[in-house]
Amino acid sequence: MKCKAKFSAVVLAVSALASAPGMAQEQPAEHQVSYNASITSDYRYRGLSQTALDPALQGGVDYVHGPSGFYVGTWLSTIKWTKDLGGDGNIEWDVYGGKRGQLSDAISYDIGGLYYYYPDNGLNPSANTFELYGKLGYGPAYIKYSHSTTNLFGTADSKRSGYLDVGADIDVSNGFILNLHVGRQKLKNNSAFSYTDYKVGVTKDFGVATVALAWHKANTDAYLSPEGKNLGKSAAVLSVSKTF
Repeated sequence: MKCKAKFSAVVLAVSALASAPGMAQEQPAEHQVSYNASITSDYRYRGLSQTALDPALQGGVDYVHGPSGFYVGTWLSTIKWTKDLGGDGNIEWDVYGGKRGQLSDAISYDIGGLYYYYPDNGLNPSANTFELYGKLGYGPAYIKYSHSTTNLFGTADSKRSGYLDVGADIDVSNGFILNLHVGRQKLKNNSAFSYTDYKVGVTKDFGVATVALAWHKANTDAYLSPEGKNLGKSAAVLSVSKTF
């Protein structure tokens, strides 16, 4: 369940430079490949811990065709929730692709699809999920909607569930980025599992690595670990990542 905010920012920055006054002759590199690796104190996705409030290792690779904005990528993370639900497996493997670019000098877009694959998860319905998404950005602010065409993460009869994500990544000073987010997950035919989540954080790229510290909260007690841990409880999460 990957959040690709940093990678998106890099691509949009390249697009912005290409359209800046006095630089019209310059074009984005035709083939752009980047790799990423990270460690986080708790893998939170849409406000819920995917690792029973424990750390996770993560990494991936992305390819962008610069002139067109088409992209594909893959990303993996360690998880615990499939076993906690009585299944198996400890890996999430995401595969995604789409197109991003500019509708105007001020408005960006990103549309695509994302497949969440959980090898040997053993759940019925399967945890494997596919979503279509669309995103609009204006300056540091964005709005994004994701729509599932399958059951959502192993929840029965939940096709056509939707997640609305609104946020902003604001450069406040000296390279510190303020990360603000509110999201609403609606589960089709499973309203008891619908909820709202919040995030307030700060990110800074120190060159050798990027460090992020964020507060997360999901206003639900419907998601519990076998030990009774509330997976949406209010908590601070520390992450260290590197893109190269």
